[in-house]
Amino acid sequence: MSFDAIVVGGSFAGLSAALILARARREVLVIDSGLPRNRFAAHSHGVLGQDGIAGAELLRNAKAQLLDYPTVRWISDTVTTAHATVDGFVVATAGNETWATRKLLLATGIRDELPDLPGLAERWGHSVVHCPYCHGYEIGGGAIGLLGGHEKSTTMAALLADWGQITLFAHSMALTADELATLQRRGVSIEHEAVVGLEGEAPALSAALLADGRRVELRALFVTARQQMATPLVQQLGCALEESPVGVLVQVDAGKQTSVPGIYAAGDATLVGNISLASAEGVRAGVSLHHALVAEDSAA
Repeated sequence: MSFDAIVVGGSFAGLSAALILARARREVLVIDSGLPRNRFAAHSHGVLGQDGIAGAELLRNAKAQLLDYPTVRWISDTVTTAHATVDGFVVATAGNETWATRKLLLATGIRDELPDLPGLAERWGHSVVHCPYCHGYEIGGGAIGLLGGHEKSTTMAALLADWGQITLFAHSMALTADELATLQRRGVSIEHEAVVGLEGEAPALSAALLADGRRVELRALFVTARQQMATPLVQQLGCALEESPVGVLVQVDAGKQTSVPGIYAAGDATLVGNISLASAEGVRAGVSLHHALVAEDSAA
């Protein structure tokens, strides 16, 4: 069976794109491995009308509504390979199934590469977080740390001051006079000693342990994790990548098409990092992909 579109990844961007295509009465297959990026967080915030809902519940509801459309099929599996054909693309899964499609939409997301810091991984998504708009309100009002070393660390530290008493762990960062003045005006404390571990009853955080033996009390720590593609499919298909301050991203145009005709991408792999924005980008990709299908049908 050949589909109009295969959506690889059934999280917020993929579901939104699939919903648009389903409502256009197109045959859609969603293949999802069941590992959304936000699976480490207990709740999702900043989602209009759904603030505080568990991400897993939000996805369950969205999936159930999507599957009400008769032209949608869902497979819980992992896509391992994909290649172009004369008529479109063929994907193969870990379950030894192959599927053909006219268009391909990659919503596979990214993998966060966390700093190698003792105590960090078990707190990720709880007391160690990356997005103040997702987590800041709940953890705010107290002592908050920011693990520095990123080119945007001083900008982030000034921003975070709206949520609590911020300590920037600057490590070996060379701060300019202007940056120091800005941080001082925002009430940000600067600690140059290296953080060597995190303490507290995980997933809670109570303090950061410094190399000189001191402890800095904290209720949360913000970390800018480097991002890599969650799967090798993008590189396998020859889609162009680009470097960003947070890591490697898929290069897309305004319609979310990659450098390879017929392949679209949406979600965190194109620099989103937020449920609402990922959903919106999925809608954009779905609409763009549908327009391409109509153009082909009209030409034929």
